[in-house]
Amino acid sequence: MVSGLPFDDFRHLVASLAGPDETVRREAAELNTRSAARDGALGRAGEIAEWLAAWSGRRPGVLRPQVAIFAGTHGLSARLEDTDRVYVQDFVARCGSGDAPINQLCAAGDYGLQVFDLALEVPTADITADAALDERGCAATIAFGMEAVAGGGGLLVLAGQGGDAGRISACAVLAAVLGDVIQAPGASDGRLVTEALESHRGHLADPLEAMRRVGGRETAALAGAIVAARTQKVPIVLDGIAAIAAAAVVHRLNPAAIGHCLVADTGGTAQAAAIAALGLDPLLSLGMQGGDGSAGAMAAGLVQAAAHSHAAAGKYETRVSGTRRPLN
Repeated sequence: MVSGLPFDDFRHLVASLAGPDETVRREAAELNTRSAARDGALGRAGEIAEWLAAWSGRRPGVLRPQVAIFAGTHGLSARLEDTDRVYVQDFVARCGSGDAPINQLCAAGDYGLQVFDLALEVPTADITADAALDERGCAATIAFGMEAVAGGGGLLVLAGQGGDAGRISACAVLAAVLGDVIQAPGASDGRLVTEALESHRGHLADPLEAMRRVGGRETAALAGAIVAARTQKVPIVLDGIAAIAAAAVVHRLNPAAIGHCLVADTGGTAQAAAIAALGLDPLLSLGMQGGDGSAGAMAAGLVQAAAHSHAAAGKYETRVSGTRRPLN
């Protein structure tokens, strides 16, 4: 029988997460109201500024987003194209050499970038036949994700790369955690998701157990990163279906635990359905499905612009009124 003990500390942490800073949110909202009366409605940009204030605990100002991508390989790749596992390894190599699209986006925006190799040479088990990870391995990967984002900046973009097998695995996690609202696109993908769920029938009611059985290392690490960022008051932009699957697991443990998260893009069919089920509102509607951080970097630019605009309004008021309010 599964003891659940390796997950206990994480469950307790998720259950006891602090909420938003309503005082700073209110100050940001009041500034938005005054700015709107002067310059016109701020719309979503104003909402983003208030969100940043609430979850960072300080008034929005200059941001230097950090992009963190977790990459893992899957035993399920053996049932797909032979190049699927190689693709993930190649992606990590291209990021290391500066040749991936995310490198160019981060360079253009002066964003930080970290790509984490989650034992690429050791794929998880084939989720249609066995549990992807054992409990201790999954708990250790969650802990790695928490430690990996320690000391993050004012905004963190989280993405997961697992190739096609990783996408199918994430769909299986979402189907287990969110139910029938999630359907993998394509007959082949849908068949593999169904096989995985059937193989673990009766063991998927608990979200952490579901993640360790049908998820991947990238999803487990992302779950840890989401929670660690919350404890450090770092707002998050989620990019790709693996990141959405991780957020769904955390949400099932505590529905209030992903309030500090925004979603970069609508993505594909399964991702869009999951986003809607979680009550999240994407910043972009580009339909990007790579999960390579590109959509997240683009969306981070919007968040950054909203923060700069808000900070400019605050500086204007300070100059005009003569008061000296601190701008954190």
